[in-house]
Amino acid sequence: MLSAKDVVKAHKVLSGVVVDTPLEYDHYLSEKYQAKIYLKKENAQRVRSFKIRGAYYAISQLSKEERERGVVCASAGNHAQGVAYTCNEMKIPATIFMPITTPQQKIGQVRFFGGEFVTIKLVGDTFDASAKAAQEFTLTENRTFIDPFDDAHVQAGQGTVAYEILEEARKESIDFDTVLVPVGGGGLIAGVSTYIKETNPTIEVIGVEANGARSMKAAFEAGDQLNSKKLISLLMG
Repeated sequence: MLSAKDVVKAHKVLSGVVVDTPLEYDHYLSEKYQAKIYLKKENAQRVRSFKIRGAYYAISQLSKEERERGVVCASAGNHAQGVAYTCNEMKIPATIFMPITTPQQKIGQVRFFGGEFVTIKLVGDTFDASAKAAQEFTLTENRTFIDPFDDAHVQAGQGTVAYEILEEARKESIDFDTVLVPVGGGGLIAGVSTYIKETNPTIEVIGVEANGARSMKAAFEAGDQLNSKKLISLLMG
């Protein structure tokens, strides 16, 4: 089971690799909601999202043999960029499956970060279809699949966001009682909530989903894992 110690271990590996992004006070939101609101600016990462944390840490934990065989992932964009960047840095071959509906800008960024070490395969109209094809390819080609969220190493890497938040809050004497975490696949909130609740259980962690993609909320209500049948949101993974 994931623990705060796993997040600390991931932080040590990622130090110097990922950007320790700023925790910035937001005047507009603070005034609007009559609360002191800080934003963790993960768009300042090299790949413009937190996904590099989980991807890099998970791949760094592979054996020499696993790295030589290569990795596979499925992603609508951000996880793919994290995997591509990592594989270029570590000189590991990667095959990345993306839905055919993926914006060209995202595909271009994956090519840019991955360079000669990445092969992109556009498969299926949805992430689930692309992920299924990626997992089948992983088995037939004897590669390692880097899951975008359902992986303990990925979750530990994403949890380093919380490590940095609490460290900066301590250094700057910032007191807060709630952390709001965006929820897609659940990897980020798994890592963040694990670290925060073990470190300071008085802090409330709230997951936030786009109104048109409420699969996590529906899953909690149903008591079982569910997939969104339809996505209505400008947010992209």
